[in-house]
Amino acid sequence: MKTASKVYTALIFIFLYAPIIVLIIFSFNDTDTASRTQFSGFTLRWYQRLFEDRYILEALLNTLIIAVVSAFASTVLGTMAAVGINRMKRMPKKVMMNITNFPMVNPEIVTGVSMMLLFVAAVSLFGGKSLGMASLIIAHITFCLPYVILSVLPKLRQMNPNLFEAAQDLGCPPVRAFFKVVLLEIMPGIVTGMIMAFTLSIDDFVISYFTSGTTQTLPIYIYSMTRKRISPEINALSTVLFVCIMLLLIIINVRQGREERRAKKAERERA
Repeated sequence: MKTASKVYTALIFIFLYAPIIVLIIFSFNDTDTASRTQFSGFTLRWYQRLFEDRYILEALLNTLIIAVVSAFASTVLGTMAAVGINRMKRMPKKVMMNITNFPMVNPEIVTGVSMMLLFVAAVSLFGGKSLGMASLIIAHITFCLPYVILSVLPKLRQMNPNLFEAAQDLGCPPVRAFFKVVLLEIMPGIVTGMIMAFTLSIDDFVISYFTSGTTQTLPIYIYSMTRKRISPEINALSTVLFVCIMLLLIIINVRQGREERRAKKAERERA
C-alpha cells in the first residue's frame, strides 16, 4: 500500500513538473531554427540575448516597480484592515471577511474588465492621462489586499490579547504599544503577506492586460512574443521567472516551518 502511494505521488509530481522541466531544458537549446522538438546542444546564448533585449529589460523594470510598490502598499493597508477586522464583533467580522474573500473567488477577467471601465471613466471624468503605471499599481494593490489580510489575521488570533493592554498598563502609549508589542507578534504574517503580494503581482497577466494601457509588464510582453514565432528566448525568460517565484515560495515555506517549530517549542515550555 505504501509503495503504491509513493508511485502515485511520483506520477503526480511528474505530471505537474514535466512541462516545466522540458521548458528549462530547451532554454539551453543550441539551435538557429528556434526548434521546439529537437535538442541540438547546450548553450547560454538565449540567456545572453534575453538580458541584451532592451524591451524585455524595460518590461522587467516596470514589473519590479509595480510589484514592490503594490506589495508595500497592500501590506500596509492589509495589516491595518486585519487589525480592524480582528477587533470587530462576530457578525460585522463575518460580513467583512466575505467582502474580503470575494475578490479572491471572483474571476480575474471580470475584475480586469471592471477595473478597466472604472479607470477609463475616471480618466475621462477628471481629464487625466491614459491608463498606465498608476492604474496598474492601483489594480495590483486591490487584488493583493485580501491575501495580506488572510496572512495577518491568523497571527492576530494567535496573539495573547492581554499583551496590548499590559503594555498600556505599564505606561506605554497605545500607538507605541502597537508597534512595540502587536507589530512584533504579527510580523511573520506581515512578511508572508508581503512576499505573497510581490509574487502575485509579478505573476499577474489578466488584470494587468486590461489595466496596463501603454505600459508593458513581463507577462504582457511574453504574451506578445507568443503571438509571433516562438523563440528559445521566451524559454529562457520563463525559466528565470519560474526560478524567482520558486525561490520566493521556498522562503515562505521555510519561514512558516520555523514559526511552527517555535510555536511547538513555546507550547512545550509552557506545559
